[in-house]
Amino acid sequence: MTMLLVRRTVQTAVRTKCCRSFSASQTHLNEKKGLVLGVFEKEGEEGGLHLTEAAAGFDQNISGKLSELLKISGPALKKGKSRIFYGIHKDFPCVAVVGLGKTSEGVCGSENWDTSKENIRQAMSAGCRLLQDLEVNHMEVDGCGDAQSAAEGAALGLFQYDELKTKKKTKVTTQLHASSDSTGWQKGVMYADGQNLARLLMEAPANHITPTAFANTIEERLALHAERVTINKRSQAWIEQQQMGAFLSVSKGSEEPPVFLELHYNGAPDSKQAPLLLVGKGITFDSGGISLKPSPSMDAMRADMGGAATVCASIVTAAALKLPVNIIGLAPLCENMPSGKATKPGDVVTAKNGKTIQVDNTDAEGRLVLADALCYGHTFNPRAIVNVATLTGAIDVALGSAATGVFTNSDWLWEQLHKASVVTGDRVWRMPLFQHYTRQVTDSQLADLNNIGKYSRSGGACTAAAFLREFVTAPHWAHLDIAGVMSNKDEVPYLRKGMSGRPTRTLVEFAAGLAHSG
Repeated sequence: MTMLLVRRTVQTAVRTKCCRSFSASQTHLNEKKGLVLGVFEKEGEEGGLHLTEAAAGFDQNISGKLSELLKISGPALKKGKSRIFYGIHKDFPCVAVVGLGKTSEGVCGSENWDTSKENIRQAMSAGCRLLQDLEVNHMEVDGCGDAQSAAEGAALGLFQYDELKTKKKTKVTTQLHASSDSTGWQKGVMYADGQNLARLLMEAPANHITPTAFANTIEERLALHAERVTINKRSQAWIEQQQMGAFLSVSKGSEEPPVFLELHYNGAPDSKQAPLLLVGKGITFDSGGISLKPSPSMDAMRADMGGAATVCASIVTAAALKLPVNIIGLAPLCENMPSGKATKPGDVVTAKNGKTIQVDNTDAEGRLVLADALCYGHTFNPRAIVNVATLTGAIDVALGSAATGVFTNSDWLWEQLHKASVVTGDRVWRMPLFQHYTRQVTDSQLADLNNIGKYSRSGGACTAAAFLREFVTAPHWAHLDIAGVMSNKDEVPYLRKGMSGRPTRTLVEFAAGLAHSG
């Protein structure tokens, strides 16, 4: 029954994607059409508005009626504010107009993002949601001079996980309005679809997305790209053969068998090109194990596989984009549950590289599964390693949901990740990897390492990163702690409340940057 529901979810998502239109000439049956347009604030003129190219063309088509209505319907539209007009064009019963802010805005050094792109995402998301609430099921969207950002805003803003509800939101198809940049639009749709896949996996309940169901879902999503992708779903017997004692110490408390998911995307013209290695923490439900979490908000721990979800979704997106780069994705998938078989606080386990670990807190399990995956990943001689994990509550305390925390031994790798995040608006922030923290995890009473820092909660995100570094020998490695960005309340305006799927688009943009830089 579980697999049937998962397959239905995937098939629904695929059908939605297939019916999304990029051609204004395509006809739709039983359509209720709408149009989303943007307007800029006119520089140096209080209350003035500057129409985008598409909005100006539409205004001319209706003899200036749009400009006139904007003037008489209230104050000038500020960034993110909107108006809806009805019956002003025979093809579009509803027209939403949304403020884009100032035309002069671009990359902002203090905010570490491109403000213009963020304004477009926010505006197109807001306009599409307004029309969706009116049960409009087909929308044409203004490219606002950046069709990729417009497509991202529209597709991310319209996503809602309602697969298990009887009453669902209106299903919407979108297309670009009055612009020739269909390439940018399609690229934006694919970036957003990648993040929405991660959101779908993270939001789905843990009894629907077990380790096996997760692996099968990714396999189905990659079926379209079989000529470039190899998938290995490794069993418990293989994990034992690899002597991944740290990973097995986490999975042993659950009745669900662990899966080690291994994805190979071969997009580079040179098949021997060193791959980018992405590793994602895949705890499909984290109860804390014997070190049991408090029950309030434990349900959110269905998304503790957010690292695996974003890594796998970014590889699905790279395949869809046909990026000319080789990528290997590793996702150690299991549940962390209490039982008579579960690891006990104080137990000592042996990782794949032979290092022993004293497990003083079974709720610090993510670093254990990642340790073995990182050891295995080195066998591929990657050009760079990036691991992604909802690893510590401490990173949420430090950064909140503003940015992903990045711990890295490579200035070059940091620069690539940061550059990608400025483009996507899904920001990263560099955190310290001092020896100060290493000493706190290597000072263990019974073993080589302790899975928690000597001073308990102090610098928890940093000691977790220091622990992972003990399993890394590569010169270009980065650990992304995404616990703070796992979910969205209202901080990112173009994402609805729920699991965020961050930082999938940043990973895709980073991979694309590596591909095009050689």
